[in-house]
Amino acid sequence: MSTESTTAASNSKPGCSVSLPDAAATQTVALWQVHPRDNVLIALRTIAQGEVLPEPYQQVTALEEIPAGHKVAIADLAPGAEVRKYGFAIGAATAAVKAGSHIHSHNTATNLSGELAYNYSGCQATELSYPADLPTEFMGYRRKNGKVGTRNELWIINTVGCVNRAATRIAAEANKRLAAAGLLNTDILHSNIDGVFAYTHPFGCSQLGDDLAHTRTILAGLIQHPNAGAVLVVGLGCENNQLAKLLEASPGVDSSRIRSFNAQQVEDEVEEGIAAVEELLALMAEDKRSACPVSELVFGMKCGGSDGLSGLTANPLVGQVADLAAGAGGKVILTETPEMFGAEQVFMARARNEVVFNDIVKLVNSFKQYFIDNNQPVYENPSPGNKAGGLTTLEEKSLGAIQKGGSAIVEQVIQYGELASVPGLTLLEGPGNDAVSSTALTAAGATLLLFTTGRGTPLGFPVPTVKISSNSNLAARKPMWIDYDAGAMLLPGVDSQQFSKEFFRYLLQVASGQYTRNEKSDNKEIALWKNGVTL
Repeated sequence: MSTESTTAASNSKPGCSVSLPDAAATQTVALWQVHPRDNVLIALRTIAQGEVLPEPYQQVTALEEIPAGHKVAIADLAPGAEVRKYGFAIGAATAAVKAGSHIHSHNTATNLSGELAYNYSGCQATELSYPADLPTEFMGYRRKNGKVGTRNELWIINTVGCVNRAATRIAAEANKRLAAAGLLNTDILHSNIDGVFAYTHPFGCSQLGDDLAHTRTILAGLIQHPNAGAVLVVGLGCENNQLAKLLEASPGVDSSRIRSFNAQQVEDEVEEGIAAVEELLALMAEDKRSACPVSELVFGMKCGGSDGLSGLTANPLVGQVADLAAGAGGKVILTETPEMFGAEQVFMARARNEVVFNDIVKLVNSFKQYFIDNNQPVYENPSPGNKAGGLTTLEEKSLGAIQKGGSAIVEQVIQYGELASVPGLTLLEGPGNDAVSSTALTAAGATLLLFTTGRGTPLGFPVPTVKISSNSNLAARKPMWIDYDAGAMLLPGVDSQQFSKEFFRYLLQVASGQYTRNEKSDNKEIALWKNGVTL
């Protein structure tokens, strides 16, 4: 509940609920109790040493300064006592803690260690519906294979890092010619071609086994992506990631929209590439946006540079979008497997059936084993930036991160490089790294990425990447990075449900062609998960 209002509305189902400030509040909330079972409050602004906490905690005085986003104890805690946030233990006190003390890494530690055993007890989630007061369509690009894109771009994908520079030169020259001909979509000039982009990487050579397969499947997912109205695939010729094998791994694409060659087999790879691009652009010039149902959207959910408010504003906002999309029959993909550790049982309780439940168990335990096999601590998280923003343990970070999945039923679990194939919520194997996980979401079929952040980052990816700030200070400081300010959810009188619906309407505008900050700044890149031996 809000500490300056006696009532609050829950915006998610019991088990990992987040309470938002009462819409009728008349003043800015200073401290926030996320769940009635919690024994900490979250500072929404810096709390001065000696400041008396507001109703109903007047008997507690801040014993030290509490930075915004950080936690303050509202009860005395003995060594080993649970520290609770989101209604769950996020760790244990490592020393005696007095009410009013700052709760953080100096006096709190994780309770997590190793693999756990889990028991299936049925699906505890309910089916979702789509509100009648939201639009049912957006303007997208319907492809020959039935998929729908939110952009019409030409993507250049290279099989191996040896031809990176050739790929970037081809893209630069193609965009120059498009602009000169008045065919390149910009904020001023509206065309149906959104640009030519080379997505380069350093891999494809000297890789073996699963490591090579990971590179190939991610690139194949990009080749099949509906935001790519056409694709040029550039190989070298002698690499392990052979061009022919990569094309074989990309079934269902419109072969008329694919061109490919090996640089070793042509006289001038840049001129060869430009000629191929011009052929493809001529085909793309005929593409038009058309009305498509919201169910055709595929959302990828991601958080990066989280702070103490990410799990309270931006991530729950994205979770509400996940519920709206699932209710409409759309697809929602969530990854960052290590940031499910400590909160995985929330997803297990929402597994569609026992098969999906067992897939979640395997997803979590296999990723823990990946850490163990590489002699790394399973729970070495959060990052320095997370800690500076107020996050103390992985349990706390994970319970906040999974808010992005809303309350939807988990319909499937897929491996890194696989495509999401069913409506509803999909869990995707992948690391927490921003660039690697966002690329995996794109390759899995996401046509919009919703990226929440409390610290900020300029990163962007092949599909429109909507940056959502957890706090208004970041949105004000970095307007060139942030598309939407979830910190505004804390303003007096804001109704969280209406706020999420307005945000969803904005997302439909983005899906229909409105550019995001990463697109305007040309911050678009990919990163691949390198987890094997290099020859």
